[in-house]
Amino acid sequence: MGEFVKIGKASEIDDKCAKCVEVKGHSIAVFNLGGEFYAIDDLCTHEEGPLSEGHIEGEEVECPWHAARFNIKTGKALCAPACEDQPVFNIRVVDGDLEVEIGD
Repeated sequence: MGEFVKIGKASEIDDKCAKCVEVKGHSIAVFNLGGEFYAIDDLCTHEEGPLSEGHIEGEEVECPWHAARFNIKTGKALCAPACEDQPVFNIRVVDGDLEVEIGD
């Protein structure tokens, strides 16, 4: 089991927006979808494009480099050129602070 690490305030990420945070050697894309927060690896499994800079539509994010799409909630790869799912991180809001769980 991992530990939860504070990464900022929930109020810092607007609805339907994302932010990249660096935590213990991980680049993590944090998304706000209607006040619910989700965290997946920021580096696209295709060629490591920054998903936090991608276009968000519904529950999907499109990589800005080669248009691979992923489900923000599950990390599932939805179309080529990506064929591997994104790692997903547990995230929670505690007293307005965002915390992400990082494994050992």
